[in-house]
Amino acid sequence: MNSKKIMITGGRGMLGRQITDDFKSEHTIYIADIDDTDITDLDRFHKFTKEINPDIIIHAAAYTRVDGAETESDFAYKLNALGSKNVAVVAEAVKAKIIYISTDYVFDGVSSKPYNEYDTPNPTSVYGKSKYAGEVFVKENSSDYLITRISWLYGLGGPSFLHTMNRLSVDGVNELKVVNDQIGNPTSTIAVSRKLKSLINSDIDLKGIFHLTCEGSTSWYDLAVAFFKLRGFDQKVTPCSSLEYKTSAKRPANSQLDKMNLRLHNLEQMPNWQDALKEFVDIENW
Repeated sequence: MNSKKIMITGGRGMLGRQITDDFKSEHTIYIADIDDTDITDLDRFHKFTKEINPDIIIHAAAYTRVDGAETESDFAYKLNALGSKNVAVVAEAVKAKIIYISTDYVFDGVSSKPYNEYDTPNPTSVYGKSKYAGEVFVKENSSDYLITRISWLYGLGGPSFLHTMNRLSVDGVNELKVVNDQIGNPTSTIAVSRKLKSLINSDIDLKGIFHLTCEGSTSWYDLAVAFFKLRGFDQKVTPCSSLEYKTSAKRPANSQLDKMNLRLHNLEQMPNWQDALKEFVDIENW
């Protein structure tokens, strides 16, 4: 394994922090967050990146407020689409591989089966459309890329759905209503970071799209129930429908991602979501 110079956009975010912690003993890590540079400013970002001259750019920076994107669409596209184009252009200029962190929201969620890497995206929300635009720009502007789609992400330090559930319960909310008609693959940043490291350290020069969600599926309601059981909380959780819990942006009813490309390349699969959840609950500093 050769040590590499790896730059992480959004490096101070939930996933970026985990990647930094996991990678720093083997690779040299450079953070490219909003306080360091601006991916929407091509010249500034190019100058910043050229000084580092990374081997790999993990592009984790994104506008992730799904509902907020519906009213702040210009900003969402500026960061998720134009920003991703700039990262890809600069990566190509400095001869770096780009690993773009994308999302299950590129799919419409109407399929009865998990979506694999060869299914055609059809995003329905501004967030999903802007992230898919980012995918297209990465493919158009980089000759060496990995697009990794993740979903239902949680990680050490948050913020995440699980941290919200924990806070509400600790604050004494008697009953929590959680939707039970959206199905997906809860995924920890720990699992994603480990898989990214294995892909980077692989002897195979991997390119293309890879789904990196944990194995197995559940609903948000059942995820909350499983979480509180692991926490040892006697918390009342009541299932409700998406119609009862209305949001500005439409959520995919089916967010399940099939990890076909991991299988096709004979790579180890992701951990089961229950195992990943237990590991996270055990080590998080609650």
